[in-house]
Amino acid sequence: MAFTAKVTQLLEVFLAEREDLFLIELKISPTNDITVVIDGDEGVTLQDCLDASRAIENNLDREVEDFSLQVHSFGLSGPLQNNRQYHKNVGRELELVLNDDSEITGELLNVTDDAITLMLRYRKPKEIGKGKMDVEEEKEIEIKNIRKALVKIQF
Repeated sequence: MAFTAKVTQLLEVFLAEREDLFLIELKISPTNDITVVIDGDEGVTLQDCLDASRAIENNLDREVEDFSLQVHSFGLSGPLQNNRQYHKNVGRELELVLNDDSEITGELLNVTDDAITLMLRYRKPKEIGKGKMDVEEEKEIEIKNIRKALVKIQF
């Protein structure tokens, strides 16, 4: 079995046993530098990364194929790449860049297979008189129209 296929299979077996975790990215360079990025429905612990690393490393033979291995969790500052990540972040503020270069910020209310629903909160001029009024509006956005989605970190 080819090295890449073996690593992929080992990772799939590990993730099948740990249904709370999911793969974000697997990269294997021509020099066998393996990088695995995982995320979890309830977050990822250091132990989760160690378990994934051991599931791969303990089943490969360095005598046959030399490699380096890095397993880490998906960072807070990275863009969402997967539907499970949207589900995990329901109730949080997202900053979106859409395919038409427009930007939207709102609270993630709902996620389906094809779309997300945001609660937009903004101020707009009053129709009569001076000043502005607060507006809350739900907006559904198809996932295919999102170029980049970031969780807005609040302190």
